[in-house]
Amino acid sequence: MEERVVNGSQDVANLTQQTAAANAALMRGDIDRYLALTEHAHDYTLMSPFGGEPTHGFDLSRRVEMGRFFSSGTFDQEVVATYATEDLAVLVTIERVCGEVGGLPKQDWSLRVTQVFRHEANAWQLVHRHADPLANGISLKLAAVLALGVADDRPSIE
Repeated sequence: MEERVVNGSQDVANLTQQTAAANAALMRGDIDRYLALTEHAHDYTLMSPFGGEPTHGFDLSRRVEMGRFFSSGTFDQEVVATYATEDLAVLVTIERVCGEVGGLPKQDWSLRVTQVFRHEANAWQLVHRHADPLANGISLKLAAVLALGVADDRPSIE
């Protein structure tokens, strides 16, 4: 059996590298590689960068659609902080992404991300991911617009 070092942090370092490799694959549209590197827990929750209600569970039937959502992306992960116990790990990162997302032209999609992993059956499972597109900072006024839920097709607060 492979030795795990938690809080000393080889286990967390390996998890951090694996997460970076998985997300880099996803940004290239390689959903199969992403899924090979990321095990989602049955009770997984996602708070996506686009807001709205959290998603519960991971729907593998959407994998082809997910693979097409991202393409031509580059990925770099900046680790802000990590926290770990024997059975839980939290990665706080800035994901520096440049790519095509949702059919939009290639652009910066840097995200502030918090991921929570649970160790079960000799593997780390992703139980929660929260990402927001505020890595580059925004003004208070723009934050107010976002908090109001103003969409592209509704008038702004100006």
